[in-house]
This record gives sequence, structure tokens and C-alpha cells, in this order.
Amino acid sequence: MRLTEAHVAIRPRNPWEAVDLGVLFARQHQCLLMTSWALVTLPTFLLLSVVLWDYPTLAVLLFWWLKPAFERLPLLILSQALFGQPPTLKNALGAWVRALKPQLLASLTWRRFSLSRSFNLPVLQLEGLDGLPRAQRIALLGQKNLWVARCLTSMGSTLEMCLWIGLMVLFYTLIPQQVELDWSWRSLLAVDSSWNWLEHLTNAFYALVLVMWGPIYVASGFALYINRRTTLEAWDIELTFRRLRQRVVGSAYALLLGVALALSVSPSSVMADESADEPNYSCPLPPLDLPQTEDQVAAPNTARLLNQPLTSAASREAIKGVLDSPPFKNPKNVSGWRLPEQKHNAKTKASDTPQWLAKLILGMLNLGKTLSTVFEALLWTLLALTLGWVIWRYRAWFGTFVSRNKATPVTRHNVPQQLFGLQVNTESLPDDVAAAAERLWQQSPREALSLLYRALLNRLLTDYQLPLKNSDTEGQVLAHTERLNLPPLHAFSQTLTHHWQTLAYGHQLPAAEVLKSLCDDWRRLFTGETTA
Repeated sequence: MRLTEAHVAIRPRNPWEAVDLGVLFARQHQCLLMTSWALVTLPTFLLLSVVLWDYPTLAVLLFWWLKPAFERLPLLILSQALFGQPPTLKNALGAWVRALKPQLLASLTWRRFSLSRSFNLPVLQLEGLDGLPRAQRIALLGQKNLWVARCLTSMGSTLEMCLWIGLMVLFYTLIPQQVELDWSWRSLLAVDSSWNWLEHLTNAFYALVLVMWGPIYVASGFALYINRRTTLEAWDIELTFRRLRQRVVGSAYALLLGVALALSVSPSSVMADESADEPNYSCPLPPLDLPQTEDQVAAPNTARLLNQPLTSAASREAIKGVLDSPPFKNPKNVSGWRLPEQKHNAKTKASDTPQWLAKLILGMLNLGKTLSTVFEALLWTLLALTLGWVIWRYRAWFGTFVSRNKATPVTRHNVPQQLFGLQVNTESLPDDVAAAAERLWQQSPREALSLLYRALLNRLLTDYQLPLKNSDTEGQVLAHTERLNLPPLHAFSQTLTHHWQTLAYGHQLPAAEVLKSLCDDWRRLFTGETTA
């Protein structure tokens, strides 16, 4: 890989800009990409359709499942075209067959539903990493902008479905209207009493959609991968230094040639005389075969230097401590199942567990951990939803028994001014209803009971916000009062309503003690006063 031969500008980009770059790069090589994809996928789709003719849904599902294997071909072409010349169609197909073998089983099983598949594929195919090194590399690359790769897969799936449905609608709209009117759809579709041919035809539309979208999806993920490596490995800075080096190399050659010519002009004898007059400041090392004394130069690992306050061993430990701490190293704890690093030696037993079986078991364990995490999240979500439903369902109960402050009554608008032909507005009532009723009892008992009943209706409308209407009867008013769950108020309403109906409709005058009891109850309920 030669950065100076890249066919795109190497610089850090916004992740969505990198996706746009991948689309443009795929468009630049669309002929080779779409042709190679069609040569690989369409025969596979045709073979699956013939073998599974009676099961068209299963055929398209298997074709969709094999997408990770097809996606290795566009990545192979794009990786070579980025830093050199794109391969020929024959060479690309031959290299794709060889690139299928590494980790194909993992790509079609537990990694099949990964939303960052296009971003992780270059780590597998181009870097050739597997196991723990692959996981560490993906974790490093995915520290930033991984959500863009997941959004790319989600939006790509939606785009596939939209294009697939669009092709089916287009097929229906292209049928001539005269043909549609003359033909009998029932007889047209009843080919051997089966509609399999129509389902396989709609499946073929999906294969055609992938011919266009598959290379674009791979190119977008590859561009995200290149953009992340550009940021981590400072490819743009390296390219800048290389360009500076190319510009300086020519000037350096001319400068060296000029210095060589200037030195060759002065005679060698003069240089020898000048060198003889200068004192010798060199510091030769002592002979290795002679015993060292205190006056001689000692090596760094001698006992005299090791006994000094800052020894060579302490220096090495200090340097190691600095290199093992940030920003040189940033250790973090990662939990999960992984294979131990194996030591390859001649004593390894032939009966050890095969690597493919160990990797399969490791993948199943990690899948189980992921499923347990998802299940835990679902349980917490269900618990939160249940708690919210209980609070909403019994909100009135909580408001009654939990709230410490009494709700401030809100004045209702559009309060009826009359009920049963009686004035119930506040302006028609005196300030002291009980005293006014007691005064009216001597001259007009009917007006005294009417005043108490009108005042009761007014309090029910204004203080308790009862939804009373002009068409309500006395019984419906009592039913509304019972729903307030206030036994003293309900008992007073029942007694007053009974005596009012007896006087108004039966023309039977209650005793004076009844009026006095009703007035006392009124004061106790609405004014808080008590009588001796």
C-alpha cells in the first residue's frame, strides 16, 4: 500500500462525508463492480430458485443470507483500485474464490446480524486478523463513528425494501391497460395451480436491486474504514512529510555537490598541517583485555556505577513505568470469552481441541452473553412499563392517599345559572344562607327550603366542580354527589333533597326541628361553625 499513489485525497473527514466518498468511489468503478456482482450473484439466485422451486420464500431467504460472501468481491476490487490499478474481471473473480475461505462460517452465522458488517469486513479480509487480535482491532477502530456504520446498514436495508417494492410496482404499471382488461388474472396466475413463477419473479427483482446497491454498501463501509485509519495513523501528516522530502532531496544533492567541490579546492597538505597543530580531544575506551581501575572508564553495568544513587536498573524501571502509563498505554478491562494464546512447540499433543471447534464454542458463549444482556434490558424495560402503567391506572388512588396538599379548586367556566327552574348562581344567594333560611321559615317555609337547596346546588357546582346539566334530575344530582366519596355531604344532600321534594311536589310541610337541623348541618359542612 503506497499512500502517494492513492486515487482519493487522503485526509480526515466527517463520517457522513466518508460515506459520500464511498458512493462516489463505487460510481467511478460501477461497470466492473456491477458486472462482477451480477456474474456471481445472479447464477447463484437462479440455482437456488431451480432447486427450491416449490419454496420461493426459502430461496430468497437463503440468497439474502449469503450476502456477506458476495460482499467480499467488491471490497477486493475497491482495495486494489484505491492504491493502484483496478484488477481485471477475470483476476477479480479468481481472487474472490481464494478470499472466500477465511472465516466464512463465522460471517454466515453469529456475525451475520452485525449492523457494522461493512465496517468490520476490511479488518477480516484486508488485515487478515482473527480471534483476539481481530476483536482488539475492531474495538480500536470502533471507538468513534461506529454508529454511522450501523446507521448505514439500517438505512441500506430500508432502501433495499423500497427499491424492491418500487420495481414490483413498476412492473405492474408497465402492463398495457388493454392487456390487463382482456386477460383473466385468475387464468394467468393459475399455471399448474401454482403462483410460484410470480413469486420467483418478484424475488428476481430483489436480486437486481442488490446488483446496484450491494457494491455501494461495501464501498461506503470501506470508506469509513479508510477514514478511521487516516485519523488513527495520521496518513495525511505522513503524506505531507513525504512531499516535503521529495522537494528537499533535489536541493540537498546540489548542496552536497557544492560542498564537495569547495573541499576539493584546498590542498591536502594544508589540511594535514592544520590538523597537526590542533590538540587531540578524543576519549579512547580502555582495552577490553586489561583489568579496569578506578582511573579508567567503566562500562554502564559495572559495580561502581550500579552503586550510585541513579543506577542503570533504576533508569530502566523508570523508563518502563513511563511507557506503561498513559498516554503511551491506556489499559482497560474487557470481559468476555476468548481463546488463550497458544505456544507453538513440538510437544503439542495431536489430540488437542481443533481450532475451528474452539472458535465455534467461543462464539456460542459470546452469543449467549449478548442474548443475556438483551434479555436483561428487555426485563428492565418491561418492569418500567409495568410500573408506569400501574401509576397511570391508579393515579386517582395515589392522588388521594399520597398527596399531602389539598387540590386548589378551579373555578369552572360555563356554570349553569338555573337547575330545575331554580336560580343557582352565586349572585342570587345571600352571604349567610342558614340565617336567611331561618328568617324565611316564619313567613314562607317553601322559600326557606328552596334557598337551602339552591345554595347546595351552587356549592356542588363551584366548590366540587360537579358536571351538572340543566337536564339532570334530583336523583342524578345525588348520584354525582355519591361519587365524591364524602359521606357527610352525601347524607346532608339526601336529607335536604327528600324534604324539598316532599314540600315541592307533595305539599307536606316539614317540622321546624327539621329546618333547624338542616341549617346546623349547613353551617358545619360549609362554614365550619357549630351550634351548642
